[in-house]
Amino acid sequence: MSETPNSSTTSIGSTLPSTRELVLRVMPMPADTNGNGDIFGGWIMGQVDLAASVLATRISRGRVATVAVNEFIFKQPVSVGDLLSFYAQVTRIGRTSVTLHVEVIAERNPAAPQVVKVTEANLTFVAIDANGKPRPIDTSA
Repeated sequence: MSETPNSSTTSIGSTLPSTRELVLRVMPMPADTNGNGDIFGGWIMGQVDLAASVLATRISRGRVATVAVNEFIFKQPVSVGDLLSFYAQVTRIGRTSVTLHVEVIAERNPAAPQVVKVTEANLTFVAIDANGKPRPIDTSA
């Protein structure tokens, strides 16, 4: 399904995702821009990985390693000064792995505030022990 450029834009009064957990909030700076003046996609990917690892670490109760970026969609450009909020939700817990969905919401234009979904991604992490080997995730607690 294709979206029009403004279909994911809403006013600040709209509710932010409530079924997901806020795991990171950051404001990109001029050093994070690409040649077009937008925030570099690789910088956003790194922030998504960090954000997802927060929840993956909490779920697995220990070290995790990113093993797959299953999907990554850039929906809108990100600008210097946008306040980015990263919301994560567990979509699957396996024996040694956890898969998460991350949505990135930008709050922009303080004079006429807007909330815009700019990115979403699905990532899989594996729980690892001190030697970097996969370990089971305890889901009993």
